[in-house]
Amino acid sequence: MTAEELMNVSAKAQQVIETEDRYGAHNYHPLPVVLEKGEGVFVWDMDGKKYYDFLSAYSAVNQGHCHPKIIGALTEQAQKLTLTSRAFYNDVLGEYEKYVTLYFGFDKLLPMNTGAEGVETALKLCRKWAYEKKGLTSDKAKIIVCEGNFHGRTTTIVSFSNDPDARKNFGPYTPGFEAVPYNDAAALEKALQDPNVAGFLVEPIQGEAGVNVPDEGYLTKVRALCSEYNVLMIADEIQTGIARTGKLLAIDHENIKPDILILGKALSGGVLPVSAVLADDEVMLCIRPGEHGSTFGGNPLACKVAMAALDVVRVEKLAENAQRLGEIFRTELSAFAKTNPLVKLVRGKGLLNAIIVNDSPESKTAWNICLKLASNGLLAKPTHGNIIRFAPPLVMTEAQLRDCIQIIKDTLTEFAA
Repeated sequence: MTAEELMNVSAKAQQVIETEDRYGAHNYHPLPVVLEKGEGVFVWDMDGKKYYDFLSAYSAVNQGHCHPKIIGALTEQAQKLTLTSRAFYNDVLGEYEKYVTLYFGFDKLLPMNTGAEGVETALKLCRKWAYEKKGLTSDKAKIIVCEGNFHGRTTTIVSFSNDPDARKNFGPYTPGFEAVPYNDAAALEKALQDPNVAGFLVEPIQGEAGVNVPDEGYLTKVRALCSEYNVLMIADEIQTGIARTGKLLAIDHENIKPDILILGKALSGGVLPVSAVLADDEVMLCIRPGEHGSTFGGNPLACKVAMAALDVVRVEKLAENAQRLGEIFRTELSAFAKTNPLVKLVRGKGLLNAIIVNDSPESKTAWNICLKLASNGLLAKPTHGNIIRFAPPLVMTEAQLRDCIQIIKDTLTEFAA
């Protein structure tokens, strides 16, 4: 945190920032805002200043901050039973598994905690299937990924990242992965001609890469190619799922079903770390007792919270709201971009959107715009240097969205001047 940035926060907020800097690892670079309360689409800092949240904890808070139904489920279950581990049955896990598999249309669910754990689980499951069902030679299975991907930061996952910040000096890297360009079905088909390919791991929209939306029909081609070459299509919907893009899942825009689905983030409404891997029996039953697990995965507290979170999505029609508001957001800002030299491009789907700042990724322009946005009451964060992601809670109203659009326009106009 620069001295200039710290000058713009109160003494008590500055003390919090300095304490975290002194005692915490320096693996994040937050905006100089110290939050202490959230409700719906709003958050408040330590000094009582109110902001629109336009990041939603990277789409974990789709249902809004501290949704009363989700918090109610949390507090009720927390007073009964929180954790048993999977050494014993609990009275909630089976109910949760049935609820979620019916909700998304799969045979089985494997419960985990974080998104990265979900990805690691899917990779193991894919390899296990490849050896036991496809008949690949042991230790030869290869998984195809996309350039520009972001699936987490574990050792295995950074091994197939091409982001130097995620990858540099964390080797030796885990073998067994090959990257192809995103949104390039021809490149994927060429890679699939290797008989040792077990699966293809893909984000329906690359969120961390700057809300990189593929061409219409790309995912349909991916589904067809995976079926043709007998490899598993693995959809990472950790950030794009749970109504964020205007459908329950981003893949629903093309009416396809992956072989393995990974969910996280908004699966709990941002209340607890909850992730899940879903697949049909042909794939999921390749995992047997002792081969994979988690002490906290499937705990009754998380299960109750996740069911409440998914119920909110359905009852409050959050996918439909995201679709409608997203169209307004992109229409308004795309028209504005024609008059403002700072905005190079507006892109997105539903309420997962981004603006590309007309400057180099190495510049601090996008960061400084986000500081100005915060000053004007709206919180957003840059990604990949010159891209600002906009992803508010899906409970936002049209009036609130239009207020936020005006804040963004006024800030960009002020900044350009």
